[in-house]
Formats: sequence, C-alpha cells, structure tokens
Amino acid sequence: MTGYETLLWDVDGDGVATLTLHRPEALNAFNVTMARELEQVFLTDARDDSVRAVVVTGTGRAFCAGMDLSADGNVFGLDESVDPTPEDLRAHLTEAPYHDGVRDTGGRVTLAIHALPKPVIAAINGAAVGIGATMTLAMDLRLASTSARIGFVFGRLGIVPEAASSWFLPRIVGIQQALEWVYSADILTAEAALAGRLVRSLHEPDDLVSTAQDLARSFVVGRSPVALGLAKQLLYRNSAAAEPLEAHLSDSLAMFHASIGDGKEGVAAFLEKRTPQFTGRASQLPRVFGS
Repeated sequence: MTGYETLLWDVDGDGVATLTLHRPEALNAFNVTMARELEQVFLTDARDDSVRAVVVTGTGRAFCAGMDLSADGNVFGLDESVDPTPEDLRAHLTEAPYHDGVRDTGGRVTLAIHALPKPVIAAINGAAVGIGATMTLAMDLRLASTSARIGFVFGRLGIVPEAASSWFLPRIVGIQQALEWVYSADILTAEAALAGRLVRSLHEPDDLVSTAQDLARSFVVGRSPVALGLAKQLLYRNSAAAEPLEAHLSDSLAMFHASIGDGKEGVAAFLEKRTPQFTGRASQLPRVFGS
C-alpha cells in the first residue's frame, strides 16, 4: 500500500513497517520527489503509533544508486540565484528560499529518520552509492546483502559528503575509516563494509529483508514504545555529551517518567510471570532534554 510515486509502504500485524525505495527503472536513484516523499514518510506515516519499527530496502537489484544526475537544472534541487551565508541559513532555516533552495535534501531526510523515536533498520540489498549510502547512516542498524556495494563517491563528482554524514559516519566507523572511505571515493564490497563496521551483518540476497524484519520484530514485540523511544534518544544524544553529568540529568528524567508509566506494568508483569501489556505511546514521549 502506498500513496507515493517513488516509495512502497507496508505495515505488518506486529507494527513492523517495510519502506521500499521504488524506482527500479533507475536503480532507485534519489531525486527531489523521492527526497520529499522520504521526509514525509518519516515525519508522518512512521510516527503513527501503529508503527513500531521501520525496515528500509530497495526494489530490484539496487538499494539506491545515488542522486539521479539526469534531472534538468540543478540536479540537487537547489536555488543557484542565492548566495547563502552560515548566518543566513541558521536564521532562516525553515523559510524560503533556504528551506527548499539551500538546505541539502538528503540532510532533511536523515534528520527526519534520526528524529523518529523507533528502531529503523536498513536492509541494503544492492548498490548503495552517494545518498544511497549516507541515508542509511541515520538508521540504527544496517544489514547488507552479500551482493551489496557501498560507496561514498563524492570526491569523484567534485562534491562533499551530505545528508549529515559528517556527523553520522565517524560515529559509526571512527574518524580514520571515515576519512579513508571519503578520500578514496571507492566502491566497497559488502565484506569491506562489514570489516569496517559500517554494517552489522551480511546475508544471502533472498534472506536479507526477512532477517531485517525478524530483527525489528524482536526489538518491539512485548516492549514499551516509550522506553524504546527514550532509549534511542538517550544513546544518540548522550554519546555526544560533553560530560557524564549531562547523561545523568536526562537519564534521571527518563527513568523517572518510565518508572511511573510503562515501568509499573513491566515490574508487575515480571513479578506475576506474565507478558506485559504496555500502553505508552511513542507519540507521547516525556521531555527529558533541555532546549
């Protein structure tokens, strides 16, 4: 079921959504339409409380072959008539012409993925190049087919890493590995991506998506959506905190709210040796970080 031009969207009975990049005639190449639709999915459809986790894959033999460079005009959808400064962009981030004409479209997608308080798993089924690679960095885990090929090829095109990948990639693989891959702009085999800790595991092509779905299911069935959402926020935010006190402050608030919410049911179910029936919603997470 989908109302999108470039995506397929399906949610199973356990709340595991499968999002499929669907431009098979173009190896699922990323264009402005796909960018807008991906951002929309993660800001709306994926935030519905019936969705507990999201698995992202591609139709056919590619995950995403990068930006569609055949588009007319600026292929990235940017407004070449403006001359933005850092101060201008920060002050007018959500206003025209900056929102659509200056902001990196891939970055808007990865920010929406990152902000989703639910597990997001990439099932990289084939070629994942440029934005096809960097969009997966905002996802929580990456599983890859043995036939996957991944490339941070920006240097070959005279452009730079985008989609907030300069924040995500070093945190996943370390600064040395990140720099080597960006400098070389080579296409990585699935085995090289696994050795560099970019991907969690490799799977035969026919098993990849079902394995990712089963993994997602194991994360959410019988789990509190509130506890999962808070845990995701805590781990991402506090791993970049300046000192552990910052983690202690937000941990304390998260533990306080969880303990008087789904935590009561979790403890009762444990003591009574039964399956918990959590009622908390990911759409109603308590605020545990300051502004």
